[in-house]
Amino acid sequence: MDSFMSPFLAPLAGGALIGCAAALLLLANGRIAGISGIAGGLLGPAGRESAWRVAFLVGLLLGPVLFRLAAGHWPEARLDVSWPMLAVAGLLVGYGTRLGSGCTSGHGVCGLARLSRRSFAAVAIFMAAAIVTVFLVRHGVAR
Repeated sequence: MDSFMSPFLAPLAGGALIGCAAALLLLANGRIAGISGIAGGLLGPAGRESAWRVAFLVGLLLGPVLFRLAAGHWPEARLDVSWPMLAVAGLLVGYGTRLGSGCTSGHGVCGLARLSRRSFAAVAIFMAAAIVTVFLVRHGVAR
């Protein structure tokens, strides 16, 4: 494994970039960098607010390209589930973001940084659900 992809440097750099992007969006636009809200805003009436949303989402899609340029190879992604299971999971995540008034990026990165009580509650629920899900899947209960 090359030094760029050390087990500590890549996550640290990724976290710093996410934090910088969230801070820049808040400072420059006064908006919270919650991906579900940004993407959901494109589904409503088109207006002057759509340009920054499109730019933000295009930036997310360019991430793997920039990774390729920096590391010399594409990021590795491995999925051990079927496409139908992935579709169901995606629908459940979408439902959860509507139910929780935001997603993990909005609550976990931006909400916690703003000391939002609602975000602290949402992140506690996200984490509890994740812990239970991993336990059930790893121990064969939910297969």
